[in-house]
Amino acid sequence: MDELGQMPGGARDPQAQLALWARIRSEAAEAVRTEPLLGALIHAGLLHHATFAAALGYRFSLKLASGEMSEQILREIADDAHAREPALAAAAQADLEAVYARDPACHRLMQPMLFFKGYQALQAYRIGHWLWDQGRRDMAYFVQMRCSEVFGVDIHPAARMGTGVMIDHAHSIVIGETAVVGNDVSMLHSVTLGGTGKEDGDRHPKIGNGVMIGAGAKVLGNIHVGHSSRIAAGSVVLMDIPPCKTVAGVPARIVGDAGCEKPSDMMNQILGVDGTA
Repeated sequence: MDELGQMPGGARDPQAQLALWARIRSEAAEAVRTEPLLGALIHAGLLHHATFAAALGYRFSLKLASGEMSEQILREIADDAHAREPALAAAAQADLEAVYARDPACHRLMQPMLFFKGYQALQAYRIGHWLWDQGRRDMAYFVQMRCSEVFGVDIHPAARMGTGVMIDHAHSIVIGETAVVGNDVSMLHSVTLGGTGKEDGDRHPKIGNGVMIGAGAKVLGNIHVGHSSRIAAGSVVLMDIPPCKTVAGVPARIVGDAGCEKPSDMMNQILGVDGTA
């Protein structure tokens, strides 16, 4: 466990993953019955695959393939990554459960896998991060480039992302090289976790567990955002934030308590008179 309380890979019950995959396949079969025109897409993306990890690998290769890198090569990379690192699928399971629990627009578990670019980009980042840790830096940079081009999500492969993360809508997400994002974090579109100036080294934010980051928020520099805090939409955060606080403004300041134990689950972005939910 690291300084943010992350458990590497977020170990999960294999039987729970099998049950999750069975439910997704059931949803997919029902979707084919109700919308036959999507039958080929749903079969190729979900029903054709025996495991959750295999479906993730297929989606990764399909979305990131280009004239520079074939779908077959990318599929081999993804399958190798999942075979050698089961924590990738465990993290993807936690992320999927997070989206289903927190996003009111998500009514079925199959939706993020097929239609939500924030979820798909995060799983692609996870393979890029695995490549980075294997010393395959150029291939990791390729994955980062394609994620930025395809999804509009630019996460440096060296950044560290916890599990149970939801990136909602996911337009214009930027997360820098030395950023660390804890477990059970939610962020909306146009969030930047960036550096300041041209200094090298550890220069990006450290986001605690259970934090909610509102749309358009910018968190800049090697600063810490405490566990279970809220960052209001459009805020620019330039200083450390204690745990369990709500901040808002440009530059951001503390406007009250977070109002709940885990703001990332509640997704409440309304500020009361005292800044609480």
